[in-house]
Amino acid sequence: MPPSPFPPEKQRQVKTFDPVVLDRTVIAVPLLEKMEEDIKLIDEIKEAHPDLVTQFNTAIHFNTEFPGGAQGALEEVREMARRAAEAARKASDNRPKNTSAEKARHDALVAAIENQTIADLQLENAYSFARLHGAVIRRLASANDRLAFEKPPAPEPIKQILPRRFEIIIDLNLEYPGGRDAARQWVLDHIGPAKEQVQIDDAGQEIHYEKEQPNSQFVFASLEARAIQALISLDLAEAEKEAEKRRKPTKGAPAKTQIDATKFRAIFHIWPDFEVSACISKSIATVKADAAQNSFAARGAGITWAVMDSGIQKDHPHFQKYGNIDASSSWHKDFTVEGGGPFDDENGHGTHVAGIIAGEWRVPTDAAKTTKRPVAVSRYLKNDTEDVEYQSITLDGIGGMAPQTRLVSLRVLDENGKGSVSNLIAAIGHVQEINGYGRRLLIHGVNMSLGYNFEPEWFACGQSPLCVEVNRLVKSGVVVVVAAGNTGYGMLKSTIGATSAGMALTINDPGNSDLAITVGSTHRDMPHVYGVSYFSSKGPTGDGRLKPDLVAPGEKIISCATGMLKKEGAKDIDDCDYVETSGTSMAAPHVSGVIAAFLSVRTEFIGQAERVKEIFVSTATDLRRDRYFQGSGLVDLMRAIQSV
Repeated sequence: MPPSPFPPEKQRQVKTFDPVVLDRTVIAVPLLEKMEEDIKLIDEIKEAHPDLVTQFNTAIHFNTEFPGGAQGALEEVREMARRAAEAARKASDNRPKNTSAEKARHDALVAAIENQTIADLQLENAYSFARLHGAVIRRLASANDRLAFEKPPAPEPIKQILPRRFEIIIDLNLEYPGGRDAARQWVLDHIGPAKEQVQIDDAGQEIHYEKEQPNSQFVFASLEARAIQALISLDLAEAEKEAEKRRKPTKGAPAKTQIDATKFRAIFHIWPDFEVSACISKSIATVKADAAQNSFAARGAGITWAVMDSGIQKDHPHFQKYGNIDASSSWHKDFTVEGGGPFDDENGHGTHVAGIIAGEWRVPTDAAKTTKRPVAVSRYLKNDTEDVEYQSITLDGIGGMAPQTRLVSLRVLDENGKGSVSNLIAAIGHVQEINGYGRRLLIHGVNMSLGYNFEPEWFACGQSPLCVEVNRLVKSGVVVVVAAGNTGYGMLKSTIGATSAGMALTINDPGNSDLAITVGSTHRDMPHVYGVSYFSSKGPTGDGRLKPDLVAPGEKIISCATGMLKKEGAKDIDDCDYVETSGTSMAAPHVSGVIAAFLSVRTEFIGQAERVKEIFVSTATDLRRDRYFQGSGLVDLMRAIQSV
């Protein structure tokens, strides 16, 4: 929860937020948590300023580190709000107004903009009150967030805007007396009274009638936490009243004590209306990470993952939104002999891998046309030729499998993508030390998108020093995800000549580690059609064990661009933030990301690395390929979460 804008002596003890009232409706974890934050802070504001809360509908908490302090931030926000109002008015002017509701909404916006005001600073604190329309607030917040992506990043004048207007989907109860239509009408009739009950006077909090579809069981709206809670309370009270009426005995019939009040509620669930956008890297849907984010808030919050690779470019915009990389941490380390530090990724491989695991860069739908948007470069074969064409594509958004996961850069490869086994062993020791050798798990997982050919003349399969250290790390509770290798296709010699074929026994070290999760590659968005990638290393291991354990998307994967990978992947296109590349190196971080997401919602399995492996192996989707090609199949985050 963000810090209160009030000093301790002015903070009141508020009653505990009661999720029991919301248990059947507001079920999404992120919405519940954000509602709790808002309601507590709004109660504090009402307690401190009972006279002002009736005059204004918004409180803005300013960044005191902004040039000129809170006063400088206030002046900047007033100008930003003016521009936001102009943009909101222009957008509304351009929208069709074919119904009385659309015209009324436009008129309400115009009236709100004409009366728009941001009051002077409260002398004792860095905040002020305002009267702003919801459409203006959304643009103001977006403009504030965009400042972090400027080059160089500009300071943000706003720390927080209260209350937040939540975009929600109201799922109607189909068992409601009168059916779906009656339930819908109840919601339409009671949003106004719910706002009145908690004294909300905000034209921007409304139902989105333009999203309505015939015969839909959903109602779409933008409401703050207090309105949502009031709506739910009204629904619950009326349902209990109706149930109690039906429980009473009637003439000639006994009382019906088993009547469940929930069937008389108009609202079945309330879901957050998550922002969606086209994502060129479709692999997030292939492993069902997008579904898990929406259904379970499985975004990797509270989980830390180490990336043993060529480093991570810490200032890439992809990692800024959630602050995935704490550059001041001593956990980041360079294990190469002549490396320039853990964030000096001249090769680009490590940053690409890290971007698949975590981070996110999305542009709001109402952002100005001049807003910097992520640019990706993809490669295509020209029609009827073998020439490669490089195409630049502007995106609205792109994200890793677990966007909020914290990343630790452990550089073990140089600018050429080369390193030594000792670098890896030293890096593993570093993780063990940070974790107190299993006594305190601070780094929960490790991704190794690297390896080398297994040498059977030197070590028994799975018993090389690196494999042994990987197994020890897993035993300490750390999940270790390793690429299977890209040596699964080659030339076989027969009596009539050589032929190209998939090759068994090609799993690389440390993929031969028994306890590691070894990952092969499949197609980005059509794994059932195309199966296992031709280059993906195949099992079994040299001693007959099943490997790989899983497969994940590894073909033409779009992720962060920097260094040599950017130069090669984007050719002569300078304005490039993301490029595509292929390999089991790209498949492994998909699995790292989905496991980080899993642990963020199933925290009881933190430290149980072997159990986590069992869960993901047992819930994988069978692609109906040979077991030594696909292992147990395609990783499936939704099924893994729901299996426990």
